[in-house]
Amino acid sequence: MSTTSGGKLVTAGIIYPDHAAEDEYPWAARLLSHHLPVTHVYGTDLHAVPELLDLGRPDRLAGGAAALAEHRPQSVMWACTSGSFVYGPEGAREQIDQLAAAAGVPASSTSAAFVEALASLGLSRVAVAASYPQAVATLFVDYLAAAGVEVLAMSSAGIDTAAEVGALTKEQVVDLAAAHDHPEAQTLLVPDTAMRTLAVIPDLEARLGKPVLTANQVTIWQALRLAGARPTSSVLGALFARRQDDAGQ
Repeated sequence: MSTTSGGKLVTAGIIYPDHAAEDEYPWAARLLSHHLPVTHVYGTDLHAVPELLDLGRPDRLAGGAAALAEHRPQSVMWACTSGSFVYGPEGAREQIDQLAAAAGVPASSTSAAFVEALASLGLSRVAVAASYPQAVATLFVDYLAAAGVEVLAMSSAGIDTAAEVGALTKEQVVDLAAAHDHPEAQTLLVPDTAMRTLAVIPDLEARLGKPVLTANQVTIWQALRLAGARPTSSVLGALFARRQDDAGQ
């Protein structure tokens, strides 16, 4: 294993909904030699549109930013895919702007991080292996399409809560993801921060022969790049395999 911090140590704050796979952030922080403090906001963990709109409310995220202030982060991330794309492209952008204003530092969300990661890797044709119910998963496809991403295949595992997703074993995660690739897709997206994926990315990429982008992976990547770091790692997939150009900054 080979990693490099890509310059000075930075602190990127993570606002994480409820509890599921938040242990991936301290694991990645140790691996990449940066700080990724996590604070939690709470709502229902149901994967349903009204509940997700409530989960991503501006006041809720502002509270998360306030809780992170003691760490003096250089960036703040809303580590929730469904709680961002459910607002639609314009609403998700407004959510980021409001979070940045509350935090006083650059901010983003997991949904936006997926789009940025795809652009950084030069990829535009994707398959989506979603844990969400169909109605929610379809909104992610719509969000990607609005960003110019072509979704060749989308699967919906129909899992109702984040707690259930967080309880999936490594074997179940790999099977769920690998079973829903598309042969013509340039990459596979796995869009739920409640799912523990970091440790299985190398296996998935070797099995599929293509980059795999997962929610916690792209969130960490975006958090650190917004904070001014460009770390590389041999164990976090193609996205971290080499330093990417600072697109859009």
